[in-house]
Amino acid sequence: MEVQNKYIVIKHHIEDAPKEAIFELKTGTIALSVAPGSDDIIVKNLYISIDPYQINRMKLSSSSQGTSSFAAPINPGEAIDGAVIGKVVASGNAKFQKDDLVLGVFTWAQYSLVKEGSILRKLESSEFPLSYYLGVLGNNDLLRFNGLSAYAGFFELCKPQKGEKVFVSAAGGAVGNLVGQYAKLLGCYVVGCAGTQKKVELLKKELGFDEAFNYKEVKDLNYALKRYFPDGIDVYFDNVGGETLEAAVANMRIFGRVAVCGVISEYSSGGRKASPNMLDIVYKRISIRGFLAADFLNVFEDFFSKTSDYLRTGKLKTIEDISSGVESIPSAFVGLFKGDNIGKKVISLAEE
Repeated sequence: MEVQNKYIVIKHHIEDAPKEAIFELKTGTIALSVAPGSDDIIVKNLYISIDPYQINRMKLSSSSQGTSSFAAPINPGEAIDGAVIGKVVASGNAKFQKDDLVLGVFTWAQYSLVKEGSILRKLESSEFPLSYYLGVLGNNDLLRFNGLSAYAGFFELCKPQKGEKVFVSAAGGAVGNLVGQYAKLLGCYVVGCAGTQKKVELLKKELGFDEAFNYKEVKDLNYALKRYFPDGIDVYFDNVGGETLEAAVANMRIFGRVAVCGVISEYSSGGRKASPNMLDIVYKRISIRGFLAADFLNVFEDFFSKTSDYLRTGKLKTIEDISSGVESIPSAFVGLFKGDNIGKKVISLAEE
């Protein structure tokens, strides 16, 4: 049996900020069966993770493209792959049976053909919504998930102490909102910045941030940080780069720590590149380190156990922004760079 299968491609490489017009919705056919002796698996996609790092794969070249399989370049006309949760429709692989729930790197499509050697694991039944495994709960077989990025970047790199002063950029996004909540659970003073007043109110009223502000309404970011951190910043969790990183470094305390998780303001060529004052870094002995979640798979079990407990007890809130259908992928992806999403952006394709 064959069915129509909608999927997303790019028409040409991205040179600056992404636009919906660069994407194309295509339709092909896919067989819902596998040949005898084949190790192939056919998956019906249920949830697709939308992540800003994908823009670097869509460029003609990027320094990120040679770092891991997740960063491999995407060619125009080719189906785009990413983190997906789905249900097995047919399997030639003895490890997977029909109706198994799986998590892996599949195509941005309604159905995916998964070849032997692909990143793939079975998801057992869970007390949590499936979409959580694309965000807050992450997974140690995949390399870019928000929960582990937030947990490991904050605790393993920044080594925070109770009572320290923490600043989080893009705090209304998938990673930033979790970092702020982890920091509050530890007993830190936490300030976040976001791009809309709605996000600012969410951070303060629902997620427990001590303060938050709309960076788009701030004329002098350096002055704003001095107001929120009169004694300086101990920990800065950076998701944006650019002038925000510069201002944060200017307001760091001695032995301040910066974890660089993302630089979304610099992913398009129109973004100004960060240039923090090197004298501050030297004389304040500031540590700045970029990282990937894959660097900290050794702490996954600790992260998963603690985060699951926080979710069960209501100490940690999950913020998801869910759109429906393959057709919504282009606008969802472009929206990441406009700050449209609140929390983790996920595409829902079908009921479990």
